[in-house]
Order: sequence, then structure tokens, then C-alpha cells
Amino acid sequence: MSERLSVFKTYKLYVGGKFPRSESGRVYEVTDAKGKWLANAPLSSRKDARDAVVAARKAFGGWSGATAYNRGQILYRVAEMLEGRREQYVAEVAGAEGLSKSKAAAQVDAAIDRWVWYAGWTDKIAQVVGGGNPVAGPYFNLSSPEPTGVVAVLAPQDSSFLGLVSVVAPVIATGNTAVVVASERHPLPALSLGEVLATSDLPGGVVNILSGRTTEIAAPLAAHQDVNAIDLAGAGEELAKELETAAADNLKRVLRPQPVDDADWSATPGTERMTAFLETKTVWHPTGALGASGSSY
Repeated sequence: MSERLSVFKTYKLYVGGKFPRSESGRVYEVTDAKGKWLANAPLSSRKDARDAVVAARKAFGGWSGATAYNRGQILYRVAEMLEGRREQYVAEVAGAEGLSKSKAAAQVDAAIDRWVWYAGWTDKIAQVVGGGNPVAGPYFNLSSPEPTGVVAVLAPQDSSFLGLVSVVAPVIATGNTAVVVASERHPLPALSLGEVLATSDLPGGVVNILSGRTTEIAAPLAAHQDVNAIDLAGAGEELAKELETAAADNLKRVLRPQPVDDADWSATPGTERMTAFLETKTVWHPTGALGASGSSY
């Protein structure tokens, strides 16, 4: 019996719920920690970045308008799908980051747990950052958080899966949509995440994943007039300064990169990455004349 030919995996972009190749037709070689070839990944162009923004904007109304409880259900479903493909992610993270199987498994387990953690926050963050405000007058004064809009996310370069989840999950948990630029050196776990999102209940366009040269893709996203915010987690110091300057043109919210390592990504997250991309809406509502008891009710 003759030996079977290996069936190599074809990695594609994830844009608008579909899996296109780069419009440029370009790819680049992805290697493991020892320089061994792993796969060819799409080399995204500026056009791909613009297409991803269009898809994210189209999906924003439906996703931000969904109930927080429903978003939590959908995010939890994604975690279920990730758990079912755990061994695939362990292999991809081990190859990408040069980790032993046990250490890669710990990274993947932490990433799945983190996704569940953010899923639980979808219907709770409003109670933490919103509330009623005391005012001197016959009014209700309520502040409530609302999503910023379309967020460009530069995924961490070295933490290919745990870092990726740590920056993507909080953005969409609060009702934003995302255009994600995967780690340039280790894009395969991010591209595989697109396959999970496509087979979960997440509407197409809520998360769009691009691979390629970070500098080439990030520049048009930072300057794009329909991108409302940008997370510079995966940008170096020099690139971050350039992107901040470009982002200032339409007053984007900018989350500056912090000096982190793998240990920091493994630490218990706070609410900072959720609140970074929330706006506060304050509503005044008259209650009527106050009676002797101090209330009109």
C-alpha cells in the first residue's frame, strides 16, 4: 500500500464571517521557534484592512444592540468550541512559541478560561462603571456605558494565543466590533480562531482577523476615519508613536502598549481592557415636583 500524501492546512483570513485569501494573492512563510516551516499565511494588504473595517462597521449595529446576556451566551459558546479543539491549539502554540506540550497546554487552558471570564462580564460591567448620580433637583441622572464602535486590535507578538484572547475578548464583550491584526511571527493560532468563531453563534463581522506585516496593516487602520479606537498591544515603541499620531486625526481612543511578558498575560485580568473602549452616556429625566417627603412618588 502506498504512503498517503500529507494534506497541508490552508490558512486564510477571516473577514465578514468568510474566509477570503488576501486580495493581493500574497502569502508568507510561517516558521516554528527553530526555523522549520509550518505553513503559508496570507500577507494582508491595505485593501484587506479596509474591507475588514467595512465588515466590522456593518456588524456593529446588531452586535452592540444585542442584550448583554445574549452576548455572554455567544462568548461562552465560543469557549465551548475552543475547548473542543484544545489539542489543535496546544500543537499550534507549542510550534509557534517553542514551548513543551505541557507548557503550551497551560497557555491554551488559561486562554479558554479567560474567554469564559470575559463572557461572564458582559451583563455585569454596566453595574460596575454605570449607575445613578445624586443631583440637586427633581431629576433622575443615570450614567450607562456604551461601546465605542469599531476597534482595531494589534495582537501581542509573542503570546500567540493567550495574549490574543486577552486583547480580543474584552473588546467584543462590551459590544464593540474588532479588526484584529494577528502576531506577525505567530499568526496561526489567530487564524484558527477565525474557524472557531465562524462555527459558533458569533455574527459575521464582529471579529475580523488579518495576518501579515503589522506595520503594513496597522498604518491604514490607525488612519482610517471609520475606526473609532485602536489597541497597540502588538506595536513596538517606534511604531506605536507613529500610529498614535495617525490616530489623532479623527480623535481615536488609543490604548497604548504596556511592557508585558508572558507572566503578565497569565495574571488575572481586571476590567481595564473593557472600560478602555466604553463611552459613558448620561441621561437626565425629570421626576416631577418634590413633595414634603422629598419625593414625588
